[in-house]
Amino acid sequence: MIGRIAGRLDYRAVDHVLIDVRGVGYLVYISDRTMAGLPGTGEAVALYTDLLVREDNLQLFGFTSLVEKEWHRLLMGVQGIGAKASLAILGALGPEGVSKAIALGDWHALAKAKGVGPKIAQRAAIELKNKAPALMAMSGGVGEDDDVVIEEDAPAPKARRTAPKSNPAQGEALSALVNLGYAPGDAAAAVAEAMTPDADTSGLIRAALKLLAPKG
Repeated sequence: MIGRIAGRLDYRAVDHVLIDVRGVGYLVYISDRTMAGLPGTGEAVALYTDLLVREDNLQLFGFTSLVEKEWHRLLMGVQGIGAKASLAILGALGPEGVSKAIALGDWHALAKAKGVGPKIAQRAAIELKNKAPALMAMSGGVGEDDDVVIEEDAPAPKARRTAPKSNPAQGEALSALVNLGYAPGDAAAAVAEAMTPDADTSGLIRAALKLLAPKG
């Protein structure tokens, strides 16, 4: 599995780009939102990728973050959502918007994506609701990944000294909610109200979202 590609942006098409890696061109399909955020032709570019294997075709799909890539995988697992519909959802809402919509059960937001009807949107909101808190808590950094990384030759990075990290559920939940667009004060109040001694990050995010959801 090809998990990441780094090279030179060779050209753009309507729904895909060609990335040149040491003379080999990789065609990668991306969403409108990802396309808009790419650098100019000829510049360096890097995308996380997911490989779709079919009997008569291999297709690479590109994403700007691991969270977006993981949402693509999850959306593709919902009956009625193919690669095109998944990219449409991510292009319309972005990974943070998808996390928020599914966590709140807001299928109307999902249905705004091109090619996604109400029934499919409702199915996605129901089937993936329990997945949202964990993805919302992801830092977005590069983690352990068994996928192949294809990139230009570069000097070996200097060894970094690692230190143990402390990530209490309260801080992670607050960060996730602020990243979703909630005001820091509102997010902090909801997290504080939902906090319990044995709360984990996913459960705390879910409980805080219920408190922040519009009433009525």
